[in-house]
Amino acid sequence: MENAMSIPHDRVVIFDTTLRDGEQCPGASMTLEEKLQVADLLDTMGVDVIEAGFPIASNGDFESVAEIARRTKKAVVAGLARAIPVDIARAGEAVKGARRPRIHTFVSTSPIHLEHQMRKTQDQVIDIITGTVAQARNLVDDVEWSAMDATRTPIDYLQRCVETAVKAGATTINLPDTVGYATPSEYEAMFRQVRAHILDRVPNGEQIVFSAHCHDDLGLAVANSLAALAGGARQIECTINGLGERAGNAALEEVVMAIRTRGDVLPYATGIEATMLTRASKLVSAVTSFPVQYNKAIVGRNAFAHESGIHQDGMLKNNTTYEIMTPDSVGVSKTSLVMGKHSGRAAFRDKLKALGYELGENALNDAFSRFKELADRKKVVYDEDIEALVDHEIAAAHDRVKLVSLTVIAGTHGPQRATMKMEVDGVVITEESAGNGPVDATFNCIQAIMPHSAKLALYQVHAVTEGTDAQAEVSVRLEDGDKAVTGRGSDPDTLVASAQAYIIALNKLATKRGSLNAQAQPAAE
Repeated sequence: MENAMSIPHDRVVIFDTTLRDGEQCPGASMTLEEKLQVADLLDTMGVDVIEAGFPIASNGDFESVAEIARRTKKAVVAGLARAIPVDIARAGEAVKGARRPRIHTFVSTSPIHLEHQMRKTQDQVIDIITGTVAQARNLVDDVEWSAMDATRTPIDYLQRCVETAVKAGATTINLPDTVGYATPSEYEAMFRQVRAHILDRVPNGEQIVFSAHCHDDLGLAVANSLAALAGGARQIECTINGLGERAGNAALEEVVMAIRTRGDVLPYATGIEATMLTRASKLVSAVTSFPVQYNKAIVGRNAFAHESGIHQDGMLKNNTTYEIMTPDSVGVSKTSLVMGKHSGRAAFRDKLKALGYELGENALNDAFSRFKELADRKKVVYDEDIEALVDHEIAAAHDRVKLVSLTVIAGTHGPQRATMKMEVDGVVITEESAGNGPVDATFNCIQAIMPHSAKLALYQVHAVTEGTDAQAEVSVRLEDGDKAVTGRGSDPDTLVASAQAYIIALNKLATKRGSLNAQAQPAAE
């Protein structure tokens, strides 16, 4: 048996599922253009396998997987499929244009899943594994099989399932901690036992790549993933910023930097260009409108900040006293370049590059225009201000509905009133509404222009920087039935930022629904 992805013993394959498992995080939807941006960056930074989506889920998912498969230059492109023949056929069709296609198929193996979800016997599941893995192997040479809820599956049955999958043609075996239940010692032991069984029972079993896929319900996803390496795993499945369902997945940037920083106890290597980690984090945060927590390891705003006196004193004497990594090793550049209203386009482009952004010409022009407007309103433009406005440009780049202007009358005597102009598919619509407060009045204007049934599930405001002229960054989450989306807007005016965030969320919801319900007879200008 020849593995479709033969790797050296000390090499860890990085499998990124931001576009599949990450996008399943409530509110973290991406457009096709945004998915292509993320996939291009993942390929450039050296990700080995890009799980591009779940082709059977929708026509949109199928098209995005197919387009990523066509565009990707180096990475393996995987499509996920349930253990159902139509799923596997659809996944095979989606990835067939890839230079290195993979079908990733899965089935539940734990008693609780078999009884309550699958409603199958153990023998029936064995038959399903045999048929569906063989079907996938007939379509592509590279097949990954996953035992869903592996960590709550009896070890003898898990070994039997894995042996069946390997003999049917699987080249990678994934043993996921689906519900984030395992501890590192348990997870390592599971890999050690299953791998030993395969080495003992299957000819050329050493060519099978074992993979870890951990959820972070107990905060152990990265620790468990690294423990799996000690048990013989050589692929780790992860996402940028740890994005994912519930508490998320193992964070790619944490896995990569743990291996790089602790080579003494983790004698492995990845193919990731670590200096691109911050850039990847910012892009995924911008396109999903999911902010990165300030104290997030590796890529959080405070990851390299030292405020206490004893820490600052130590850093001034020798930065290794309190830093085990350097900021530049993950793409965080400290620069003395001060931005203001007299700064030119070239300086702005250099600043963006230092902050980890690379924009196309049109996006750069839009961001520079917005920067000049901001510089006229603020005395000092901080790095965080520039990050906020660029993130907004990225999130709103392909929106069909945009805010043109907003005027609000507020004060102690209500009701408050808002007058808004919005551009819908190139047509400007004007609306005036009252509300119980200025934010309510603003959102009522949007509701009047874009009638919808979505409920406001989250409204959050925080200052991007310090000072009374600081930009406000607003996050809005909308829920409509089983769909949830998040929008983020930034502006020195909190109400403008609120309107931007709400409109970005509605655009994302419309993309998911496939339609926009703007007024039928807009008042064009």
